[in-house]
Amino acid sequence: MSQEKNIIAIATPAGAGAVSIIRISGPDAWSLVAAQFKSVRDKDLLKQTSHSIHLGHISDGAKIIDQVLVSLFKGPNSYTGENVVEINCHGSSYIQQEILQLFLRKGCKMAEGGEFTLRAFLNGKLDLSQAEAVADLIASDNAAAHQIAMQQMRGGFSSEIKALRQELLNFASLIELELDFAEEDVAFADREAFKALLEKIAKVLRQLIDSFALGNVIKNGIPVAIVGAPNAGKSTLLNALLNEERAIVSDIAGTTRDTIEDEISIGGIGFRFIDTAGIRDTKDQIEQLGIAKTFEKIEQAQLVVYMVDLKKCHEDLAVLTADAAALQKLKETYPKKPLLVLGNKADLISADAAAKIKETITDLSPLSAKEKEGIESLKEAFLNVVHTGALHNNDTIVSNSRHYDALLRAQEEIGKVQDGLVAGLSSDLMAIDIRQSLYHFGEITGEISSDELLGNIFANFCIGK
Repeated sequence: MSQEKNIIAIATPAGAGAVSIIRISGPDAWSLVAAQFKSVRDKDLLKQTSHSIHLGHISDGAKIIDQVLVSLFKGPNSYTGENVVEINCHGSSYIQQEILQLFLRKGCKMAEGGEFTLRAFLNGKLDLSQAEAVADLIASDNAAAHQIAMQQMRGGFSSEIKALRQELLNFASLIELELDFAEEDVAFADREAFKALLEKIAKVLRQLIDSFALGNVIKNGIPVAIVGAPNAGKSTLLNALLNEERAIVSDIAGTTRDTIEDEISIGGIGFRFIDTAGIRDTKDQIEQLGIAKTFEKIEQAQLVVYMVDLKKCHEDLAVLTADAAALQKLKETYPKKPLLVLGNKADLISADAAAKIKETITDLSPLSAKEKEGIESLKEAFLNVVHTGALHNNDTIVSNSRHYDALLRAQEEIGKVQDGLVAGLSSDLMAIDIRQSLYHFGEITGEISSDELLGNIFANFCIGK
């Protein structure tokens, strides 16, 4: 991608608003704007200092388009590392397009998705993992996702990877040096120190790889399937959690025919709740399809909430037996999937009756979704299921699938080097695996990258960033 051209894009969301920002980056950004800008104090824009703001008018010949604020950034001390101008204009869609078209006619080209951040990467302002974190930061919709993206953008993750790569590179250089003196049988690399380094790298890689399970669900929202028999109160629970009438609630069994999804933030972490069709034997073909989808959602969920109707269980032993059997089947089918068992309608039976039911379903927690009793305790239970210790300790958490894949490959190569060291392999054979592990480390930070990889990453960015 050529950096000789000046690029332009609207950096604020589409549509009308109070203010809009139009961003220009490139070698001629200042002079292009200076030719169309008239300062209210007759300032020459080209003689102004970097990181300064100026009030004036953008004109197309004799036609004044708008009164604007122009912010100047001199390369390399700018976001892209190039000369950058940001035009703050009024948010009229007409004004935005008039200014945009004006500078396109003057020689700018429309920026592609992520092109400003790509130039920042190519000019050494950000490494690749930091650049990817920019997109994650824009997309973050809860405190936890924001925290992970901010830590990565500030270089926490890439600094850790670079430090490991540098230590491995130092030893790799000594191993490679041994190859030049193969006939003399000289060992430059201390094998015991090398063994300790490999153990250290393997440990850090394991921690980073394990953190992806948490990072991925935080980034995308933790899917929670709410399941149970018809009329157990699943839709009422969803409405209570969302604090709005999101799902239809009815005394008629089988009201929910399809899954209903919505997301809320609890304790800064996004949870995506899925209200499913009630599980029962039915001849209704549409309801059968809904029940089939329920099992699909259980498969996809990170957490399952099973709702028990305490009133029906108290009145009918067969209902209690059916719920107990359904729970046992869930536990056997998904032994590693966290399961919360909720006894709904606790306000409609006595405490003694609830205790009697708990003798059969021992892990049951009573609540009343309709009266919103026990909802706050339930939210705490959701947070306890998610292992947030690493998040609270500000540890490095991997949330990017590309990074996760590169870490797995690096771990595999480090394992080969460790096996070779134990087996006493020659330096030339070990050097091959070391080079491969260095390659995978470099993939994360962008020290090793391809045009195809960069194209795939930055194509997902919004225009103007």
